[in-house]
Amino acid sequence: MMPILVIRHAPTDWNRAGLIQGRTDRPLDAGGRAEASAWRLPPEWAKAACLASPLRRTMETAALLVLKPVADLRLIEMHWGTWEGRRIAELRAELGDAMAKNEAHGLDFRPPGGESPRDVQERIGPLLQNLEAPTILVTHKGVLRPLYALASGWEMRDDPSQALRDGCAHSFILSPDGAISVGTLNIPLERARA
Repeated sequence: MMPILVIRHAPTDWNRAGLIQGRTDRPLDAGGRAEASAWRLPPEWAKAACLASPLRRTMETAALLVLKPVADLRLIEMHWGTWEGRRIAELRAELGDAMAKNEAHGLDFRPPGGESPRDVQERIGPLLQNLEAPTILVTHKGVLRPLYALASGWEMRDDPSQALRDGCAHSFILSPDGAISVGTLNIPLERARA
């Protein structure tokens, strides 16, 4: 059994504005840089290898955590196609029933010209199978949620049984046969105040 630790990047200006980023390569904003600078890894992970999405927001987050990330394209954010730069609430208002039906597909929800959470699971599966040591993955919400679904059996048709909070690390356990299970979710990263 081998643990992995998954961390979502710190905020960007688009996160704060509620815009879908997808593959749009936004850097951390000043607040995001300050937030990630205050994060500290659990001590047992301080010397672990790190893989990160190649997008700036994840590479910056990893660097601020004093990690030396290796970029891995399989950790890139879910592709939101023509919906990048839009807000979910606006899409729901504009598309009505069509959006509701698409969201009801859960793991098979697909934005126009984009990929589904199931596609993301298929993309990250080989990465998980090839890990040889406990590794930190710095990635995106659109990767973390499908990973949690893979580990928990959640179909993504409703809210997850456990919230996946930002500013936290989430551990998962890889078994020798390639199966993944949930370890500990929502491990706080913010350094305790003196």
